[in-house]
Amino acid sequence: MKKIIVYIILVFILIGNSYVFADAKAIKGSTLYEETLPNGLKVFAIKDPAATLAVFQIWYNAGSINEQIGKTGLSHLLEHMMFKGTPDYGPKEFSKIIKRAGGVDNAGTSKDFVYYFQKLAPDRLHLSITLEADRMRNLIMDPDETMSERDVVMEERRMRYEDDPQRLVYEEVLATAFKNHPYRWPVIGWMSDLQTISRDDLWEYYRSKYVPNNAFIVAGGNIEVNTVMEKIRKEFGPIPRGPEIRKLEIREPEQRGERRIYVKKEAELPYVLSVYKTPNILDDDSYALDVLSMVLSGGKSARIYKSLIDEQRIALSAGASYSSTYRYPFVFYMYGTALPGVKIEDVENALYHEIDRIKKEIPAEREVQKAKNQIEADFIMSQDSIYYQAMLIAEFEMIGDWQLKDRYLDGIRAVTPGDVQRVAKKYLIEDKRTVGILIPLKSRNSKAGHQVNDSMAAN
Repeated sequence: MKKIIVYIILVFILIGNSYVFADAKAIKGSTLYEETLPNGLKVFAIKDPAATLAVFQIWYNAGSINEQIGKTGLSHLLEHMMFKGTPDYGPKEFSKIIKRAGGVDNAGTSKDFVYYFQKLAPDRLHLSITLEADRMRNLIMDPDETMSERDVVMEERRMRYEDDPQRLVYEEVLATAFKNHPYRWPVIGWMSDLQTISRDDLWEYYRSKYVPNNAFIVAGGNIEVNTVMEKIRKEFGPIPRGPEIRKLEIREPEQRGERRIYVKKEAELPYVLSVYKTPNILDDDSYALDVLSMVLSGGKSARIYKSLIDEQRIALSAGASYSSTYRYPFVFYMYGTALPGVKIEDVENALYHEIDRIKKEIPAEREVQKAKNQIEADFIMSQDSIYYQAMLIAEFEMIGDWQLKDRYLDGIRAVTPGDVQRVAKKYLIEDKRTVGILIPLKSRNSKAGHQVNDSMAAN
């Protein structure tokens, strides 16, 4: 599925400043506290009197970028195993306890991180603290259960990628676009790697990554902060630090020409995906790239939909997207699904034509302002959700510093039409793009092809 952070950055922003646990500062009716335990575990506690539920999230710097060649898929498989129990709480007991308390729990793995969360009543938050501290260090990893869960993940891969033509194209395009960076492999892992992952591989990864100094907590709601912090110190404080985790310093070699791949797969319609390497939010150009993506694909009145779908009527679906919140520079992408009888080359060229238009003629001030207004409105829409308040803090903390979030709206507001044109010329160029084409094959069964999935996967 699409990386969850892509949606968060487009729907919500908080306004706040730096503070430590001894001091607190209001954020849109909430108060945020921060403390780092002696073992390196950082904790954020959000006091929001208006919140009806509490949320507990624990984030680990253990996404798929931390894997190595031949062992892809460890991060996601470990997420599955985290629900298999400890000596104190048996298999699936974690979720049962949360459910009996009237709450819900889940988890997610991305290229950059893995996180676990629970939503429940404020007076039940102690359950999350106890349970998460327990499975940080006491996970049972039965060899037979591990191999069984590995088979589950392999089946998940078959269903999510190998039986989904467009996701398969996305996977192949990233593997071609990136030569040195671990963004080139899928979060779920390559099938050949999943087949050989052992219990010992998984155990070593768990013991090295699931440690206090490689994690942080965000708890929020109408909570008693002092009580919550006291419980966190009691449960997590005794867990020893793990080995020091060094940030990955990986440079992607310069791309010196267009790369193009073709995927033949059972499908109904041809599809094109074109990606360009672009910076993340640590670069000021990211704001103009966000606005550019909205100008191109911000609804039915945006350029791509209006041209390819409404006017030319050559595409069933088409658009562009960009996320600045990956931990490392990632991609800006454009895509399109051809209508029956239309050549995919015509769809691809029509997408590039919209980029060329912007390069040749600066977008109108009104068009750019509309895109900026859309981005800002989407941010404000979810600002009352304690869950997304917590997610936003965590997202930016994972990039490097939660206070980076304070720059976002100011950066968007400062974008000019000239900036939009400038980043289009700088990044969306032929020699820097990687293109994937889906060539449909006839179905082996009586049905005519595979249902096209127009959504993009960020994993």
